[in-house]
Amino acid sequence: MTASIANPSPTKRGRPGYDQESVLSIAVEVFNMHGYDATSMGKLAEHLGISKSAIYHHVPSKGDLLRLALDEALVPLEAIARDERASKGTAEERLKFFLRSTIRVLVKRQQYVTLLLRLRGNTEIERDALQRRRAVDRKVSDLVVEAQQEGSLRSDIDPRTATRLLFGTINSLVEWFRDDGDVTSQQVEDHAITMMFDGLHKRAQ
Repeated sequence: MTASIANPSPTKRGRPGYDQESVLSIAVEVFNMHGYDATSMGKLAEHLGISKSAIYHHVPSKGDLLRLALDEALVPLEAIARDERASKGTAEERLKFFLRSTIRVLVKRQQYVTLLLRLRGNTEIERDALQRRRAVDRKVSDLVVEAQQEGSLRSDIDPRTATRLLFGTINSLVEWFRDDGDVTSQQVEDHAITMMFDGLHKRAQ
């Protein structure tokens, strides 16, 4: 569900056919296409087929659009850590749950995660989002350390490096995964976890 800007009405409506959610969806496509900094409200209005003033019926500013869009990626990622499955079982089981859940968020909210991954930190909104993203990264890094200590993961790889490689594998999905592609989202999830934990060596029969 799209987060709403604080106001008496949770969903602001302007020109018929558009609501805040649809405006946000199109805005994210434009941000990803041209870059947030290079996207003006005029350019957004052009893609929406409405006037700049009509956009302000939905959101107060371009920055508010960015904040709402980033929440679409960050809120579900942050929710993973609060899930009881992230705190029960072995460290390896919790790590696998965390990574599987992250893949699901990316697949479901691909455009929004793409925007998050392309942030440059040029504004306070971007810097806050990057800080929240780093908090998620630290949770995974902590789980890697725990799994190494319990003996379920090899201990000769620096946990920070391992975390970067794990997220690098997952984040690469934004560049190539498509819902109408040759593999399903479930297959991608299963294959990614298998490769990250078991490698590519053929198992002995």
